[in-house]
Parts: sequence; structure tokens; C-alpha cells
Amino acid sequence: MLSRAAAIRRGAAAAFSTVSEKPETGLYGFDVLRTAKGFRRFVDDAIERSDELVAHVARLPSAPEIVRAMDEISNTVCSVIDSAELCRNTHPDREFVEEADKASMRIYEHLQYLNTNTTLYNAILKAEGESVLLTEEARRAATTLRIDFEKGGIHLPEDKLERVNQLNLEIAQLGRKFSENVMNKPGFVDVYPASRVPRNLRHHFKSVYRFNCGSFEKQSNQMSTAKQKGLRIVTDSENLSSALRWISDEEVRKQVYIVGNSEPRENIGVLNELIDARDELAKIMGCKSYADFAIRPNMAASADVVMSFLGDLSNIVRHKADEEFKAIQDFKRRICNEKSADLEPWDEDYFIGMMKSSLNNLDASVIAKYFPLSQCLKGLNVLVESLFGATFHQIPMRDGESWHPDVIKLSLRHPDEGDLGFMYLDLYSRKGKYPGCAHFAVQGGRRLSDSNYQLPIIALVCNFSNSSGITARLNHGDVETLFHEFGHALHSLLSRTEYQHFSGTRVALDVAETPSNLFECYAWDYRVLKTFALDETTGDAIPEKLVKALNASRNMFPATELQRQIFYSIMDLTLFGEQASKPMDTISTVADLRRKHTSWKCAEGTHWHTRFTHLINYGAGYYSYLYARCFATTIWQEICQEDPLSRSAGSTIRDKFLRYGGSKDPSSLLKDFAGDAIIRNSGGGIIPDINSLCKEIDL
Repeated sequence: MLSRAAAIRRGAAAAFSTVSEKPETGLYGFDVLRTAKGFRRFVDDAIERSDELVAHVARLPSAPEIVRAMDEISNTVCSVIDSAELCRNTHPDREFVEEADKASMRIYEHLQYLNTNTTLYNAILKAEGESVLLTEEARRAATTLRIDFEKGGIHLPEDKLERVNQLNLEIAQLGRKFSENVMNKPGFVDVYPASRVPRNLRHHFKSVYRFNCGSFEKQSNQMSTAKQKGLRIVTDSENLSSALRWISDEEVRKQVYIVGNSEPRENIGVLNELIDARDELAKIMGCKSYADFAIRPNMAASADVVMSFLGDLSNIVRHKADEEFKAIQDFKRRICNEKSADLEPWDEDYFIGMMKSSLNNLDASVIAKYFPLSQCLKGLNVLVESLFGATFHQIPMRDGESWHPDVIKLSLRHPDEGDLGFMYLDLYSRKGKYPGCAHFAVQGGRRLSDSNYQLPIIALVCNFSNSSGITARLNHGDVETLFHEFGHALHSLLSRTEYQHFSGTRVALDVAETPSNLFECYAWDYRVLKTFALDETTGDAIPEKLVKALNASRNMFPATELQRQIFYSIMDLTLFGEQASKPMDTISTVADLRRKHTSWKCAEGTHWHTRFTHLINYGAGYYSYLYARCFATTIWQEICQEDPLSRSAGSTIRDKFLRYGGSKDPSSLLKDFAGDAIIRNSGGGIIPDINSLCKEIDL
């Protein structure tokens, strides 16, 4: 029988054509990373090269040369930062992880030195002042680099600048600690007897045992004991989701929910320290809050603009969300035959899932047979070939390049343009791996010469269940996640910017999630799904009736889901907004916001937000998911919906959006792409038009 890794490679081989083997190299194709300790040399080389470039810039060459040299410094440093970040989150070898972690901190300290280097700052001021000598993209690069320097406090007095450097380092360390606690301290619940967990879920959980004391035996006068089998449910995000969705025993769901949303306790203190550090940083930088500091460079321009947008949206959605809540509560009362039963937080996933399945006649096992891994990868090929005329080809890994046998490497190739970029796929969950799904950069794209372009390299990392072995089926939620991350991947692979500083997803935060949200739409369209979602036994395409049922299920509680995203966004803005007291009681603050902005109760004492890693990566920026959803819905309805796989739709997506990365003003980019109506001016900032979103969810 094939091993799971072999099965995955076999499935991928069926999806993509391959090219010949290549010689030995290091991790991600960097020769210096042949061993874990190679990260030390990787950092040394990056520091040496960036110092050479700093010396070159100090001689004040022409404005174009200054911008080009500054971008090369960024490219040199980012190659280490990005590689170390991917390694820290995915490599199974502890030595590699530890060396990547050390490299990450060393290169971050060097980045702080670069960001406060007055020689570089004065040079970019000179280049920006000579903007007439620069191309439009180079002018934007000069301005963006100058703003980045000033975000680091370079314009401040020396004592304040030193404090800003200390705070930035402290913030980075706290963020790392927060994420590591989420990964390493998920909590667990022991459930006895094991029969309280559905049979088809038990293989996900570890067996545990206890001895139950019985009565005294009459003849032996000894206490009899019986060994009872139970299950340990480790409450990481995947297991927590499965347990809350499928376990019918309400008491078990309650235990799992409370433990899963009360760990890691250590992050209560970590988050308080992070809030204080970010707040102090913002105050030194002349902002009233970290939220204002973080949002100022974005389209929204201020926290007040975002909070007003979110408040209006919360009010618009509330009535429909309350109606949906009542429908779920009535359903629970009918199922449980209790006329006064309350709806609890641990009921949401279970009863919503039950209602969707029963009303739409959905069987998860039937759906999954249309989505074996190899067919889903073919689906990605269908998309890029139909939309852009390109195809993916699997490239056998060179010795030392990969970090795990499950990983495959693809090139995106166009018949006229050649290779457009490279993508690693690391799709399966494993111990110690980053617990979510994400797009990681390895190398940004940039123009090296008139005839030579540095091709982008990225990694698409997911955590799909590996329990299905050779068949490797995905559920439809996994397919949607794959398409979401694929949208990020295409943004990186298809951008063609002069500077890596703008490559792919290096865009204003409140537009960054637009491609990923747009490609989620493709995962729900029958015209797309029928091209690759084939029954693995018969080869028949997924029935249109089943896709309609999936969409009907998706559309059952849209206000509840939108309300949740609004709550997350308001919570994020509030935690990093103006600080009325220190330390903030984040538990009661989040509980109050949940009661105010959702229809659901809050389980007392829980602190779900201490495992919400978006507070680290998207601090005061989670609202960007809602911005992006509004943008993507408008783009889908205006450009893609009529014929989603047409080359004309693909050309518009690529030529008017993806190719620019961050090299164009985002508001101009969106208007040129989808028309003036996609955005609106509000309070000195920009907010999305919500008409397409309201239409989609029938508001």
C-alpha cells in the first residue's frame, strides 16, 4: 500500500505534467540553506550585501539608481525574512525551526538599523525631490519608501527614535510569543465514555482510559474496578471546529467550547503587553491610537472612518441576523422538544450545520467524492488556463529544496511568455506546522534588466485533514479555502512590477484580500466546478442540483456570518484603539462587543480572542477582509459573473489588477478595474460601496 506522501505525489502527478530533475541545492533553492546552520550565513550575506548597497546610495547616484538600490536592499533583506518565516511555520526539523527563528530576529534587528539609517532617508528624499527624473512607478516607490522610513520614526529626536526601535523589537517578540502559544498550548478535554463522540470522528482523537470504582465484591471483600475508554479532544482550531459541528451531546460540546475558547491563558498577559507597546509606539508617532497609526497609510485613512463604516454595516445587518438567530433557536427547540430551550454559543455550528444539511439534503461524504485532491489541483489548472492561457507544471524537487515529502513544486507557464513564477504546495496538516492556511512569499518579482525578470516564488500552505489517505478527499469548505489562498498566489505570480517592494500582495492592507475573496466566488460557481469536480469512481461531473444545494446552504445564514466578521473587525479596532485604562480588561471588552454587535450570548470567562492570530498579523487591520469582500463582490458581479471562465474576464483581472501589485494607487486601481462606483469617499477616507454585498445576501 502506498504511503500517504506517495499518494499525494501520485495525485499531483496526475494533475500536472513534469519536467526533468535538477541538481542538489538548499532549502527553497537557496544554496546557502543546505543545512539549518546555513541560516546564519544567509543573514551574514544579506547584511554584507545591504551594507554594500548602503555605501553605494551614500554616494548619492541618480534618482533612478537610488530607488533601484533601495529596492535591492529590500529584496535582499526580504528573501531572508520570508524564507525564515516559512521555515519557522512549516519545517518538521526542530533545528531548522530554531535556526530560522534566530535568523528572523537577527535580520529584523538589521532591518531596524536600515529603517533608521539617515543616509538612506536623505537619499530617498533627494530621489523624491527629483521625481521628474523617475517613472510613475519609481515615483510611487520613492514616496512609499519615504513613508516607510517615517513610520519607523527616523524623523524623531534621538531618544524617541531609540524608544521606537525598542518598541518595534518588543512588538515583534510579543507577536511571536502569542502565535507560538496558540500553536503549542491548545488545551484539551477528556470525554468519557468514548461513545459520546460519533464513531466517524473518533479516529481524530487519542484514546485515554480511567478506572471506575464499583461496589465491594461479596466473596473477595475487595473493591472492583472497570477500565473505561475515553477520548482526548485537543482543542486546536481544526478539532474544535469538528467537535462543535458534529457532536450531538450538548454537554460535550459545552466542555469543548469553553476549554477551546479559554486557551492559551498565557496570551491574556501577552496581549495586554502588546496593546500597551503598540499604544506607546503610536503616541510617540503623534497618533491618538495604534489603530490610527496602522490605518493612516491605507485607503481608509483613519480608525474613525473604519469604525463608522462598521457601525453602519452592523446596524444594517442586525435585523436579518436576529431573524436568523430566532430561526436557529426555534429549530433547536423542535429538535430537543424543549419549548423554552435557549440557544448557547456552543450550539451555533451544530444546529446551523444540521439545518443546512436537512433542508438541502446534503451528505458530506457524497460531496467529498467529487473533490479528491488531484481533481482540485486540476481545478486550479482549469482556472489559469481558461482565464490567462497559462498552465501549471510539476517540477520534481532538487535534493535539499523541499522541507517535507508532502510538498510539491509547480511552475506557472505561459506558451508565449514562458515561466511566470513558481509555487510550492504544502497542503496537509502535521504536528508542529502552522495551524491555518496561508500564502507565504519566498521571493518577490522585480525587473532586473530590459530582458531579465526575477520571477516570484511563493508557498501555498494549507492544513487539510490527512485521514483520508490515498483518496485524499476535500470537503467543499476546504475547496473554498484552497481557492482563497490561490487568489493570493495568483496575485504574486501574475504581478509584473518593476520593484519587488510592490510585488504581488505587497499592497495597501485594505485591498490585499480582494483577489482571494474574488477567487472564493469561483469555488461556488457550477460552470467552474463541473470542469474538475468529477466523481472519482464514475468520472461524472458534479450534478448541477448538488451545486445549487450547496449554494442554498451557503445562503441560509448570510447575515449571521457577516455579523461575525463585523464583530471581529470592531473588536480588533477597539483593542488597538484609544486606551481609556491600562491594562485593558480585554475579556470583558470583547464580551461586551459580542453582546452589542451579534445576536449571540457570550460564555462567561472565555477569551476566544487570545487565539485570534489576526490580532498579530492584521492588528487594527482585520476590517480589510470586509473591505475586500465588498470589492470582490462588486468585481464578480460586474466583470466575472456573466462568463467566469472567459479569457476576456481573465485579461481584465490580470491586466487591470493583478499585474500592478502595489505599484498603483489602490483607489485608482479599483476604479480603473471595476468603475468609479466600487468605492466611496467618507470622512476623509475611502470606504467600499456595499450595494453588491447587500444584493448578494438579500439585505
